[in-house]
Amino acid sequence: MSNADLPWDHPDPFVVSHTVSPDDIDGLQHTNNTVYVKWCEQAAWGHSVSLGLDLDSYRRLDRAMAITRAEYNYLQASRAGDELLTATWIVSWDGRVTMQRRFQILRPADGATLLRGGMQFACIEISSGRPRRMPAEFIEGYGPAVLDRT
Repeated sequence: MSNADLPWDHPDPFVVSHTVSPDDIDGLQHTNNTVYVKWCEQAAWGHSVSLGLDLDSYRRLDRAMAITRAEYNYLQASRAGDELLTATWIVSWDGRVTMQRRFQILRPADGATLLRGGMQFACIEISSGRPRRMPAEFIEGYGPAVLDRT
C-alpha cells in the first residue's frame, strides 16, 4: 500500500517513517509518549526544511516559528519493531504571525492511527524572542503548503 492509499486525515501529507526501537519502549512495554512528541517535532522540522526554511534560513532572517501550544491524543500503542509513519500538514495560518500544524501517526501494517496531534506556532524574532510578522521568505515558503488559506 502506498502512502497515498493510507487513511490520512488530510490530503498530501509530508511523511517521515520510523521503526520503533527498543530504546523507544518504556516500562509498560510500549512506545513512550515522549517519543511520539519527538517524532512530531522531527516531521514538522523536516517539512519546513523541504519548503526551503532550514535553521540557517531562520538564523539569517532572525525569525523562527516557535511552538506556543501543543496537544496530543494517544489512540493506540506501538511496540518495538513496528514500522510507523508520521504525517504533518500546515492546516491554517493568518499569513502574518501564526500558523497551525496537524499530525497523524499511522501504522501502515493495519492502517491504525496511533496519534493525532496539533501544534500552534508564532513567528518570533530570534534575537529578542518577541512575536514579529513573518518575513517574505516565510510567506513564500510556507504559504503554498497551507491547506486552508482563508
